Amino acid sequence: MYTTQLAAGLGQVDETKTLLELWEPGMSAPHLKQLALASGRFPNVTARRLRNFVTECFAPRYLVQGGPPALYLKQLVPTLETSECLQVFLLFTCRANQILADFIRQVYWDRYENGHTFITNEEARLFALKGIEAGKTVKQWSEKTIRHVAGYITGCCGDLGLLERGSRTRRKILPFYLSHKVSAFLAYDLHCAGVPDQAILTHEDWGLFGMNREAVIEEFKRLARNDFFILQVGGEVVRISWKYREMKEVCHVLAQN
Repeated sequence: MYTTQLAAGLGQVDETKTLLELWEPGMSAPHLKQLALASGRFPNVTARRLRNFVTECFAPRYLVQGGPPALYLKQLVPTLETSECLQVFLLFTCRANQILADFIRQVYWDRYENGHTFITNEEARLFALKGIEAGKTVKQWSEKTIRHVAGYITGCCGDLGLLERGSRTRRKILPFYLSHKVSAFLAYDLHCAGVPDQAILTHEDWGLFGMNREAVIEEFKRLARNDFFILQVGGEVVRISWKYREMKEVCHVLAQN
């Protein structure tokens, strides 16, 4: 379902990095909020705003199912380049916000692949309106709410490296190249979650990066050449022999490279 949860925080890249540093395995969202308040590392954020960010933004993205995403990213993020951080944050932000994920897959990449140079808030507004008409919200949104959500969508895309940043209603589409580290992370994240190999190749998460099955197979060939796994492709049949059993192993390898 589509929600207005992006209002609690868009990409929030620096804030997310700080919270990942403060968080420890097993720490709940309320405990993290108190620690963040006491840390003095958010001097320009009100207590209410920080509480909302931790509970409605950070927790749904990174503390789901006991916190595996936070555990992986706490280890991995300090070793990643800025663009790679944005890509992993994009993945988990979209998993927690269906409206953003659908906009990126259905609107952003269509514009990108067809040579458009800008995306506007009006395009995001029309997209949100179609979602409401299709019954993807719990209740009807007011026109004011729709306009705000449209701004949240494009603003989040700006924070996470898809569009130019800043306060604007028309944003330039930026060049995008999926990092091999991020593609390896995603491949293993899906595998370790129990997704069958053939389903991994067509999983909707790849659509966040503009990739269909054929593009995923080409990316997997590159990953295989870098010894992440053994890949056999014969016609429509693809076999993958995975090298690592757990995500903590994968994150360790990625952090070392």
